[in-house]
Amino acid sequence: MAALQPQPVIPPDALSRAGAPPRLAQATLPPGPGPVQSLRYSVRPFEFLRDCARRYGDAFTMRLVGPPALVVSHPDAVRQVFAAEATSAGAPNAEFLAPIVGWRSVLVLDGAPHFRDRRLMGPPFHGERMHAYGRVMREVTDRNLERWPVGTPFAVQPQMQAITLEVIMRAVFGIEAGPRLARLRAHLLRLLRLADGIGALFVAVPFLRFELGGLTPWGRFLRERAAFRDILGAEFAERRTTPDARREDILSLLIAARDERGEPMTDDELFDEMFTLLMAGHETTAAALAWALYHVLSHADVLARVQDELRGTDDPSKLEYLDAVIKESARLSPTFPLAMPRRLDAPMRVAGWDVPAGVSVCPAIYLTHHRADLWPDPDRFDPERFLGRRPDPSTFYPFGGGVRRCLGASFATYEMKVVLARVLSRVALHLAPGYRMRPKLRGVAVAPSAGTPVVVEGRR
Repeated sequence: MAALQPQPVIPPDALSRAGAPPRLAQATLPPGPGPVQSLRYSVRPFEFLRDCARRYGDAFTMRLVGPPALVVSHPDAVRQVFAAEATSAGAPNAEFLAPIVGWRSVLVLDGAPHFRDRRLMGPPFHGERMHAYGRVMREVTDRNLERWPVGTPFAVQPQMQAITLEVIMRAVFGIEAGPRLARLRAHLLRLLRLADGIGALFVAVPFLRFELGGLTPWGRFLRERAAFRDILGAEFAERRTTPDARREDILSLLIAARDERGEPMTDDELFDEMFTLLMAGHETTAAALAWALYHVLSHADVLARVQDELRGTDDPSKLEYLDAVIKESARLSPTFPLAMPRRLDAPMRVAGWDVPAGVSVCPAIYLTHHRADLWPDPDRFDPERFLGRRPDPSTFYPFGGGVRRCLGASFATYEMKVVLARVLSRVALHLAPGYRMRPKLRGVAVAPSAGTPVVVEGRR
């Protein structure tokens, strides 16, 4: 079988495949912050969005680089954007995302290729498959809990990152203990460190992506990505040569999947989708776990009710109150404050404005989740909002919506239930004394500041 071929950072035909944005017509868009003011989003994301909503209302225009983006928060506008057909979400983000996750990633595809990959990738993330993943999630969490110090403050988010990374390596990639797992872990840790801190700027911003012989953060990112590609390439070859129907990891299921023409995913497609799952699922799930722990530990009555429920069962399908806690945490503190923008391929009237083709429209998850007309006393943490209630997908959408809704939403929610159930039933925790939380943008996700320091009082 042919080996995985290295991809150019930006293929020569990239712009033709991504689709060049149409020329903007003259139009009057709603007012909004300018490019300099919009930089506040990277420092105080929640506060910046609240200030914009107070000043500009339900719709405002953000201008950073490229065409302007219309940000909307009213559920009618959100519903319209999620249902619109004449939009592109992959192409507008391709120049920014494709050099990181790959040109065959579902995040940068549109139309038939996007639907084809979603159909192939959907089944492993739903249904009975979750029970097999649950065993791995419990084992990984229990092993991590054994290392938590007692009586000494420590940041819990890095521990959540260690758990989610191990779950990805075992449940998603299906690589068990051994030299290959150790090599994979070493390369992934270096990759993920580059995607955090100051190095993230050189990975995320296109004009800062220069290699200098591999000495820059971008050069090191490409080197580690290539090493990761080699390891997964060996896995592809081995599993295609000696298929094992008993394997239940997501990679094996995708290798066996066939589209409507009976065609499998190519090795390049598999690699880009696996890398996307890593980059999109590791940091965000760890941040969501940190938020949930912060909110639970900040409310003694919620903690007591969760623990009472856990004394009756640890079956994720029966943990109704814990499920409500996770949803309320995602409402109050979404890891992604803004949904993936959609570029209009044809003019559309949105939120009372005639928006020309070429403008991107972006639902503001955080702002919709904090509307007082939808969520009474919206800044209060109240899991009972979600008990016995199925929220409208235009009023509650932490994983985005429409055809671009996150493929791993069910997997991430199930993982959060399993991990939180193990943590809250096996150790007694409280927030570190004097901790003052501030929402902070880490890589692509918003998380509590300082890694959410906690103290373990004892083990159960």
